[in-house]
Amino acid sequence: MDHLIKKLEECLNEKLLKITVSNPRRAEEIKKYNIRPVLLRNRLAFQVESHTKTQVFHENLEKNGTLEKLREILPLYKQVQIQTVDEEVTALINKKGRASIRTAAKKPAAKIVPGGKRSDRITPAAFAGERSAPDLIRLLHNRPKHYILEEGKPVPFLQDLGVMTSEGKIVRTRYDKFRQINRFLEFIEDVLPHLKRDREITILDFGCGKSYLTFAVYYYLRELKGCDVRIIGLDLKKDVIRKCSRLAEKYGYEKLKFYEGSIEEFEGVSHVDMVITLHACDTATDYALYKAVHWGADVILSVPCCQHELNQQLSGDSLRPVTDYGILKERFAAMATDAIRGGLLEGMGYETQILEFIEMEHTPKNLLIRAVKGKRASAEKWEKTLEFCESFGFKPTLKTLLEEERGR
Repeated sequence: MDHLIKKLEECLNEKLLKITVSNPRRAEEIKKYNIRPVLLRNRLAFQVESHTKTQVFHENLEKNGTLEKLREILPLYKQVQIQTVDEEVTALINKKGRASIRTAAKKPAAKIVPGGKRSDRITPAAFAGERSAPDLIRLLHNRPKHYILEEGKPVPFLQDLGVMTSEGKIVRTRYDKFRQINRFLEFIEDVLPHLKRDREITILDFGCGKSYLTFAVYYYLRELKGCDVRIIGLDLKKDVIRKCSRLAEKYGYEKLKFYEGSIEEFEGVSHVDMVITLHACDTATDYALYKAVHWGADVILSVPCCQHELNQQLSGDSLRPVTDYGILKERFAAMATDAIRGGLLEGMGYETQILEFIEMEHTPKNLLIRAVKGKRASAEKWEKTLEFCESFGFKPTLKTLLEEERGR
């Protein structure tokens, strides 16, 4: 273990890409840690990212604090992976706290010269050169990001939706939308193993709106992944549905259909594999989640919006420090709403996470509920969530709907 600590100390510098501590020895609350270098006021620090089953927490520490954190957590985990500019290190820790360490130098990157010919190969160390820590970290963190939908490759629906030019360039004012689309496709990529690909996959997008993401999901699954997929987009706005239907027909997307209607009244299918709901306002999200459970959907991806219901139910002297301030009351109600939704879904047999969808600076509505159908329902989680509702006098719509579902 001392040798591993020494190796980690050597790697806590500007050449570090990532340290991952994973595979807990027991049922630890933290499933894994990711550690990356960051710049804080132009000084080198390290961001420690802690992953629980349902949440991700961040803290920024200086080198000594990071090393102390590693000393504290290492005995609780079985595996450590270190990636630097120069090498990759894997360490396996046994029950006695001894670490076996394997180090591999990174293969040199190929440099492409004009005309497409390869020149001399450049080592990562040469890439680092004599640059200062701030300069190197900027280079590492500002490298071109690989997107699922690549910039420079024209995609017809992105052109018609005003995100991309005919040459494949991203419209400068639509870059946030381009990143959002790709971020959502990363979530789709993550849940793909949970979908049955030996038959047609049915996906419902409730409250699809202009359908940036609906088109993106269809294009990704059918054109890039070759899945047999049928997607239904549902929205209340007639003009939006007409436009999206015309675009789907234009691209030859035969299994992408759009219909006008409300979430709670939709009965057009008997089985669904995935339900998507993005920014469905207030209790519309609850009806979408209920429908997903009712249909036995394998995957649910939901970005809630405008959680007003519990805000109106918040009262009592015990909550006065919160309810006296409108913005705090609103945020508490929103967090409680999504916590209840997550707990109820787990109580219905879904492994549920609440994740950051996109960066907070782009929109405050940035949480995504990702639920994957598991093997068994958690009676404990269901009861704990009901106790939470009772303690605050909450009567959320989703609770009422799922109680009726459980009674059937």
